[in-house]
Amino acid sequence: MAAQHLPVFSENERRIYSLIAVSDGIKARDIAASLGLGRSEVNHLLYSSPLMRELCYQSRDYCWHALVRQAAAHEGLYEFSGWYGTAGEFTESPESSWLETLEAGCRRIGRNLNDQRGLIHSFLDCRRTMLSLFTDLRGMIGESFRNWELVFEFRLNRSRMIRIYADVLLITPKAVFSLEFKMKAEPDPDEVLQAAKYCPYLEVIFGPAFDVIPALVLTGVRDYFEYVPIRGTDAVLQAVSGDMLFNVLNEYYDFLS
Repeated sequence: MAAQHLPVFSENERRIYSLIAVSDGIKARDIAASLGLGRSEVNHLLYSSPLMRELCYQSRDYCWHALVRQAAAHEGLYEFSGWYGTAGEFTESPESSWLETLEAGCRRIGRNLNDQRGLIHSFLDCRRTMLSLFTDLRGMIGESFRNWELVFEFRLNRSRMIRIYADVLLITPKAVFSLEFKMKAEPDPDEVLQAAKYCPYLEVIFGPAFDVIPALVLTGVRDYFEYVPIRGTDAVLQAVSGDMLFNVLNEYYDFLS
């Protein structure tokens, strides 16, 4: 997919960032030695690249760290999430407790909780859909999903350069499913683009070990699953009703074969 109006990161930027993200802290000289790069190029990218400047930090001992580590569980995700935990914790959490935690998390990350347009209703609608998904998965794969990481209301908004907004991130052993929820009955081209636009950033944050799979989830319709075009690109995206959400995972994992 051709990303629209997003910066393009060089291969060396991605390599440096990934090395930082899998490390407990690493110095510039060790980055250069590990990747076979010159110290001057590494230092230049560490201090000028948006990836390093906005998604990493340097500690007092001159080691570089990523805000979100590329290791399960992904340390740092909580800091940018309204709700973060495992799928098992989510399925066992009462609605009132889950919503209270989500609202507190949204305030922590600066998410506007203005409910004039039914925001809380949409949160609960999203919760019901995800519970239904895990019920479907339980029938297909048993309880193996319980340790998958789950994020509601992911907001990484460091500057004008790097912004990521996702309604739900479901992090499975091989893929991150980025789910955009709409209480509608049919896909809107702008919302299809919205569902896909942050994938290039998510691919960088989670690294080469994970595929990033975007989908638009429509909870105002039933029995709907379709590949729809992403405007301005030659790519398509899965648009699916809430009751058919398991198909998004099945298209990747082929659970039903």
